[in-house]
This record gives sequence, structure tokens and C-alpha cells, in this order.
Amino acid sequence: MARSRGPVRRFLKWTAAVVAVLLAAGLGVSTWVYFAAYQTNAGDLAFENRVRIPPLLEPEVDGDGRKRFDLTLQQGRSEFLPGRQTDTWGVNGAYLGPTIRVSRGDKVAMDVRNELPDTTTVHWHGMRLPAKMDGGPHQTIGAGKTWSPYWTVDQPAASLWYHPHLHGETAKHVYRGVTGMLIVDDDTVPKDLPSEYGVDDIPLVVQDKKFTEDGRLDLDAPGPLGLQSTYGLLGDQILVNGTRDPYLEVGAERVRFRLLNGSNARSFNFGFADDRSFSLIGTDSGLLPKPVRMNRVRLSAGERAEIVADLTPGEEVVLRSFAPKEGGGFPQDRLAGADDEFDLVEIRAKDRLTEAKPLPERLADTPEITPGKDAVERDFELSGTSKINGDTMDMRRIDEVVPAGATEIWTVRNPGNPHSFHIHEVAFRVLDINGEPPPPAMRGRKDTVYLPPSATARLAVQFGPHTDPDTPYMFHCHMLEHEDQGMMGQFTIVEPGTEDQAPRRLPGGNGGGGGGDHDHH
Repeated sequence: MARSRGPVRRFLKWTAAVVAVLLAAGLGVSTWVYFAAYQTNAGDLAFENRVRIPPLLEPEVDGDGRKRFDLTLQQGRSEFLPGRQTDTWGVNGAYLGPTIRVSRGDKVAMDVRNELPDTTTVHWHGMRLPAKMDGGPHQTIGAGKTWSPYWTVDQPAASLWYHPHLHGETAKHVYRGVTGMLIVDDDTVPKDLPSEYGVDDIPLVVQDKKFTEDGRLDLDAPGPLGLQSTYGLLGDQILVNGTRDPYLEVGAERVRFRLLNGSNARSFNFGFADDRSFSLIGTDSGLLPKPVRMNRVRLSAGERAEIVADLTPGEEVVLRSFAPKEGGGFPQDRLAGADDEFDLVEIRAKDRLTEAKPLPERLADTPEITPGKDAVERDFELSGTSKINGDTMDMRRIDEVVPAGATEIWTVRNPGNPHSFHIHEVAFRVLDINGEPPPPAMRGRKDTVYLPPSATARLAVQFGPHTDPDTPYMFHCHMLEHEDQGMMGQFTIVEPGTEDQAPRRLPGGNGGGGGGDHDHH
């Protein structure tokens, strides 16, 4: 049974009492907003619910040798709060979806049936694939329709994910629960890494939510005094794999956690409550060359990390999100949730643990993404909550045209609010932030990068071989309310030398072709 929200509610009542005194003293509404924005459950959870491990989705192999995965988007009901049912969306179930696992070289097909009442899409976040198969805003799936994209997996081992991407509705569709992990394996990965799914290789989809008094998901999630946060939906309750107040029992000395920040807007600063160190072995788009010891890894919305932690028999340790500190200072950090701390899940080691092999010294030999001396450079500025380079999203406008196989330098400037910048199809390397080398957790292959206020990031962006001048990929803020408000642009990949002939406007409606409501075989 789920536990009540007593500790958080008691904290909020205490905060309200303090603020009432401050208001009476004439310190004003801004003081109330500042104090009431703080959220924490650290030290208060009972960890009463066994965390759910998303099942692996088994494919069928069709006559063309493709692994076919059946995915049904559906409505359901879930009990997150005790005795209260919440209307949710999920994939092959009431909330969240199964884990899809594929290997480099696999020919795959996804049969995605939409049994939701609304049109939606499913985007394969981090996957290198043709634009028509990407599942972005142009590949819509109408209610009652099936979309069947297919491609050949050709990228290094990585922890990816899938989620909706309907322009203007992405935040609500993700918040309701259409999210799942997508794992890519590669036969070059060292065999000594923990790899038994659900045993010593555990996916953790971490999300924040806010509920109404009767248990409904609060899709407006207003902040203090009913004001909607400019930073997006910030919840006061944490779900891990769709489980509230969770614990995880493990039977291995060394456990690999695939961490996904599946929230709409909140950042998490992962670490253990006893401050033990762990090994970071992978970032968004693949494994690091070698493990890096650390005790914190910060993930903004959409980012992933793979960590390996050591355990001793019978111990219990809490995975916590420490205050991430967005870099905005007072009062922006407080209002953006960057002062908040949350206990996420309690890890309980069994009394007898399977002995672990030492971590390999080398993890991956994937070549570093390096731009040439004549690399094309492009500049992007994120403004407010809805614009890139002064423009809001236009489904018909192509903002950039890139030659296949290029490695370019993209400079992304963020003068204002915190943002999480994602580029479809690519892998990139963070060259520097404000002219300084990136921290260790940002030095691997990535597809999403956090940009604090007043930050400029230079990215070495590697584009794939799939060309289509009429169907764009997206680049956007992955704080989903910002994306929906228009902080998104489009690029196409074309044959080298044909950039000047590529269209810059798409014909009417959705444009771009490859839309849903029909199958691709």
C-alpha cells in the first residue's frame, strides 16, 4: 500500500505558518512565493513499496528478419496515493511502458497502435535513424491508428528512451505516463559489466508529479498563489518506475543503474545519502572510455546516465537527489526547484550477495567526436521560454540544412532561464561551457545538455548518413513546457553539396511527410 503524503504536507503547513508571519510583518507576496516554492521529502519516506521493474518487451521476427515490437498506447488507472485512483496513460499497461532492448545491427520495426483518445506520436529519443522513422511532431498517430516505423540499429551501446512528441501537447502526454526505456547493446561492450536485466542491471525512470486532493494528476501544477511556474511542471511527489515511496532489493555486490530523468522540467542531482562514491560508466549516447569515480551526477530533463555502485551484505542506502543548484542564484534557483532535495529509492542489499568482478578499466573504444578545422559553425540563442534565435516553432519552416556525415560546431547561448537542449538523430560532445572544459559527467557522448542561466555551450555535433530534404528532425529545449510553447526548431540532413537546393519551407499542414495514420513497411 502506498504511504500518505504526511511529511511533505506537514512541511508545507509549517512553511505556510512561517510565511503568514512574514506577510504579517509586511515582507510581501514575493517572500511567500519564495518560501512556498521549496519542496523536500528527504529523511521522511518509509520506503514501503517494492519498486516496479519495467518488463522487457519480447519481439517477434518477421519474414524479412526484422525484430517486431508491439506497442499499444492506452488509458488506465493507477494507485499512487493510498486509496485514490489516478487516470493515467501507458504503453502495454496503465502507466509507463516496457523496456525495449535491441542490439547494434538489428533490423527492427515498431508497431505502435494508438488506443488513446487523442492524436500523439512516439519519438525514439537518442536513436540514430531516418527522419521519417524518428517519431517527431510530423509522424503523428491518430486515435485508433497504427504507425510502423522500421530501421537498422547502427550506434554504440547506450541507454535511450521513448516518449510522445506531439507539438503543443508533449508535456501533457509525457506527464500522463507514455514513457519507456530503450536499451541498445553492442558486442564490443566488456563482458564484466553488470548486465543481467532486473538483477544487477536496473533501469530507474525518475519523475516528479503533483496530484490534486482527489488523486488526479495536476496537469496545470500551479506554483505558490496559483501561479504557473515559468520553469514548467514541478511536482512535490517522486515516482521511480511509476512507484511512489519505493525500495529496491538487490542480490549483487555491484549494481548498474540506468538513470533516466523522465520529468517534464525538474533537474535531479543523483547521489547516495551516505555520500558514498560510485562509478559513472555512461552518458546519454554511450559508454565512457573508462569509469569515472564521483559522488554526484546531475541530470536535467531528458538526460541519462549509467552508474555502478558497490554494496555490502545486509546494508540499506538511499539514492537521493541533492539540491541541483541551477546556477541562477537568488531567487531563481528556488523558483526553478533547484533548492529541492528528494529521497528517491532505498536500496536494500540481501544478506548474501553474488560476488562481482572488478570493473573493466576500458569500457568503450568509440572514436571521440572531433570537428575538423574547417567545420561549419552555427549559433543558437534560447530566449525566455519559447524562442530560439528569436523565432517560435513553425512546423513548415526548415531552420537549418546539414550535409550527411558532417561534424559541426553548434554554439548554444542561454542568457535567461535554465534550459535542457536536445538534438534529434545526433550524438555530440560538449567542447566547453563558458570557455571552460565540461565537468566529468558531461564529457561523454550526449544528445541532451543542461544550460544554466548565462551559459554558453559549444557542441561538436556528429550527424548521421540518413538523408531526406523534405522531412526534418528537431532541436529544442527538453523542458517540455518550453518545447510546447515554441522553443524548438527543425533541420534536415541532405546529400553533401545539395544544401542550396534543399527546401526551406514545407508544403501545408504537418509538412515533412512520414506522418502517422498509416503504416510504413
